[in-house]
Amino acid sequence: MTKKKVWIIISAAVLLCAVAALTVFLLVFNGVILLNNPSKSEFPVRGVDVSHYQGEIDWQVLAKEDISFAFIKATEGSTYTDKCFEYNFAEAQKTDLAVGAYHFFSFESPGATQAENFIKAVRPFEGMLPPVIDLEFYGNNENDPPKREAVGAQLKIMLDALEAEYGLVPIIYATEESYDTYLKGVYEQYDIWIRDVIFEPELSDGRLWTFWQYTNRETLDGYKGEERHIDVNVFKGTAADFDGYPRYRPK
Repeated sequence: MTKKKVWIIISAAVLLCAVAALTVFLLVFNGVILLNNPSKSEFPVRGVDVSHYQGEIDWQVLAKEDISFAFIKATEGSTYTDKCFEYNFAEAQKTDLAVGAYHFFSFESPGATQAENFIKAVRPFEGMLPPVIDLEFYGNNENDPPKREAVGAQLKIMLDALEAEYGLVPIIYATEESYDTYLKGVYEQYDIWIRDVIFEPELSDGRLWTFWQYTNRETLDGYKGEERHIDVNVFKGTAADFDGYPRYRPK
């Protein structure tokens, strides 16, 4: 075989590999292939989390997409309220879904004013799931993370304020990176909602998670927004366990 033929074969092989890699990437990016697809027999309780990115949601349609719960973005920082929250929160309550609200935590705002922002927006109803604080990096925070002690102090202020207001121990949502930076080894009394869209999560300190966001690339019926994909999560437990999970009860 001549040197020229060898190079032709090598070039063709490289091209085929590149095309295959691009094809797989596009299939994953478009949600045709999910990197995670947990067994429904092991994780029978599934749900979504949504924000204005899902646009107009027909909750009667979405609720029939083999899901049991929905967490809806309410607020962010000390002043921002998701523009779709009021509609989503009210309409989701008209379905059979268990419904809760979440807050995107800001590293630049005091915990007290962030709690006030959430409490002002989220009026509790009987059966509401516990409030969630979404603690994850944004901007350049992952490369230059705020100090653990400073974040922990403001996070605890907000956690305490929400628990006092709603009578429910809040849930903390985190990525594996933010968990290791701020939550590892502490906050044991709070349930963890962890994000891992590639593998089934194993927390670095051996702690058990309660909710797992296993994909951000699912496509379901019932919404039409700038983001055509939706986050899907599982609860670690049976349907009976989930029925017994803490809910808001009027005082």
